Amino acid sequence: MEKLRFKDIRTRLSKTQKEMAWILGVSIKAVHSYEQGWRNIPHHVERQILFLLSRSDLTPKKNVQNCWDILNCPGEIIDTCPAWEFQSGDICWFVTGMMHRGSPCRSWEEKIQLCRQCIVFKRIFDTMG
Repeated sequence: MEKLRFKDIRTRLSKTQKEMAWILGVSIKAVHSYEQGWRNIPHHVERQILFLLSRSDLTPKKNVQNCWDILNCPGEIIDTCPAWEFQSGDICWFVTGMMHRGSPCRSWEEKIQLCRQCIVFKRIFDTMG
């Protein structure tokens, strides 16, 4: 996640740096460093801030669809899909070990790169500007 995206999300959530630090379980100095680009934003912080944004009032809740419906996943993929198993098709991007078209992702970095290109992810986050 880029520093400007982090700051944009914090601003959209109407949180101060201090409030965001508390919510994320990091120091105020860490949040300041993320926004200045002095520190890379750790994967667990990126996941958490995206999760918070996805659950905020800023995210359109109308017509929320599950990933397997949007992507028209075949039965053999659905049968082994953690999103299906846990009925979390609207946050499939959140789980690091989730599958992408039937192939497991082994790291958050690999996962989020694929998710940023996916229509499911884009429907949630690109509609927010």
